[in-house]
Amino acid sequence: MNDITFFQRFESDILAGRKTITIRDESEAHFEPGQILRVGRYEDDGYFCTIKVLSVTPTLLSVLTDEHARQENMTLEVLRDVINDIYPGVTQLYVIAFEVVSA
Repeated sequence: MNDITFFQRFESDILAGRKTITIRDESEAHFEPGQILRVGRYEDDGYFCTIKVLSVTPTLLSVLTDEHARQENMTLEVLRDVINDIYPGVTQLYVIAFEVVSA
């Protein structure tokens, strides 16, 4: 069983180290630094790697920066659009920084 899932379109960026954060809503703010998580694809829950949580930081949609976008491997405009599609109307978010420990 996987602990966290990502849309399949992000799998290659995660495995290549181009995506090093994920921005989630309150329902996934319970992760803690040092925690090791099995990662699966959202679409089929297929395992594809294991990550270590480095930090969990509360933030607001309105204060996301180009640095957040870089860590997500997208532009800030695209990042805001993706977040609005996944979490419509949500402004309180959590930045989960991670590193891949095995693939």
